[in-house]
Amino acid sequence: MQVAVVTFDGFNELDSFIASALVNRCRKDGLEAFITTPTPRVTSMNGVEVTGQRPLEFVAEADAVLIGSGVKTRDVVADDRLISRLPLDPARQLIGAQCSGALVLARLGLLAGMPACTDRTSRPFVEACDVTVLDAPFHAAGNIATAGGCLASQYLATWVITRTLGQDAARAVLDYVAPVGENQETVERALRAVRMSEGALH
Repeated sequence: MQVAVVTFDGFNELDSFIASALVNRCRKDGLEAFITTPTPRVTSMNGVEVTGQRPLEFVAEADAVLIGSGVKTRDVVADDRLISRLPLDPARQLIGAQCSGALVLARLGLLAGMPACTDRTSRPFVEACDVTVLDAPFHAAGNIATAGGCLASQYLATWVITRTLGQDAARAVLDYVAPVGENQETVERALRAVRMSEGALH
C-alpha cells in the first residue's frame, strides 16, 4: 500500500515530514509513504530544499493521498494545469489534506457538502469556497479527511494507518514516537481524534 504525501513548493515541513515519517514506520507491514512533488525539487517555506521521491503523477496509483500545506497553496489552486495533475478518486483512495491543503480539496470539488478542518490563517479562504470550517483538529467522513494545525498531521497519519492496517498498528507507531512519559496520553489523544470523526473508522 502506497501513500503519496503531496508536497508543493513553499511547503510546511511539519506537514509533509511528520505524516510521511509516521506512515513509514509501517513499512514492514506493507504501508509506505513517498514525498510526491510537481517538480523534481521543491523548497520549503523555511528554505529547506527537498528532492521528491515520486512525481506528481504518482497520485493516480497511490492508495492514499495526503496533501500538505504551504505558503503558496493559493497559487496552486489558481493553477489549472497543476490542479489537472491531481486526478484523485475518493471511491478507491483515502484522501487527506493538512491546513491549507483543504483549499486543494475544495478546488477539486471533494469537500462539497462536508465540513473541513484547516489552520487559522487559511480559514477565511476555505470558507470563501463555501466550506464550513470546524473548530477542531481533525475531521473525516468516508474516505476524505482534513486536519488543522501543523501538529495535527499526526492525526492524518493515524487515520491512514488505522484505515489500512488497523488501530493496533497506529497505536504501536504513536507509542514509539510519543514524548517519554506521555505515551498513553499521546496515543489516546490521536486515536480519540480519529474515532470522533463520523465515518473515519469502518
